[in-house]
Amino acid sequence: MGLCHGKPIQPPQNLSENPIIPIDNEQEFNSHTGKTPKFPFYSPSPLPSAFKNSPANSSVTSTPLRFLKRVPPSPAKHIRALLARRHGSIKPNEATIPEGSECDIGLDKNFGYSKNFDSHYELGEEVGRGHFGYTSAAKGKKGSLKGHDVAVKVIPKSKMTTAIAIEDVRREVKILRALTGHRNLVQFYDAYEDEENVYIVMELCKGGELLDRILARGGKYSEDDAKAVMVQLLSVVSYCHLQGVVHRDLKPE
Repeated sequence: MGLCHGKPIQPPQNLSENPIIPIDNEQEFNSHTGKTPKFPFYSPSPLPSAFKNSPANSSVTSTPLRFLKRVPPSPAKHIRALLARRHGSIKPNEATIPEGSECDIGLDKNFGYSKNFDSHYELGEEVGRGHFGYTSAAKGKKGSLKGHDVAVKVIPKSKMTTAIAIEDVRREVKILRALTGHRNLVQFYDAYEDEENVYIVMELCKGGELLDRILARGGKYSEDDAKAVMVQLLSVVSYCHLQGVVHRDLKPE
């Protein structure tokens, strides 16, 4: 191997006024913009050896100055809660309905709905139960719904122990009012209240659940039948979105 005795490279004359100065001092480097004061368009080289303080030379594997503000919740908590409910170690909806655990003094439970529910409807048998109340069949006594079967969702005010719970009821009635009019959505008729309960009067749907029909067919649907179901479902979803409502809980049951 021989040595190459070439002519040394001379720096251009027009750059002599602004010589390139190596960055050996941290104070000369702007850590916020990544540029030096004399060279506004300068960006660091990917070569690690040229920068002593480069993250590439650091033994720390995480990105500098980046911190997680919130640790994502573990899905195991939801699984444990579900198993606890199944095995009966905690009461269902104990966390969502803190009956008697919070002081409800000062909460305004007056919704401004009509007070004469008993004079308009007669409650029948219970047809379903949810987190905050239950749903019963009823029959209209007078008015445009006289003799018609309706569904009435009864929400006890004793379970409205927080301002959020009260606002949830108000929001539910507002959403039902806004969505009434679509042929594939339950129709909302009116809302009533008394000292003990809030009554939401809706259309009584007797067709059953889609899940039961799927299971009755052995879990198999023809393409035409599935199309008829999906057209109705997507039509409802589109109508909800136009009204500013996202369902977030679509399922066959």
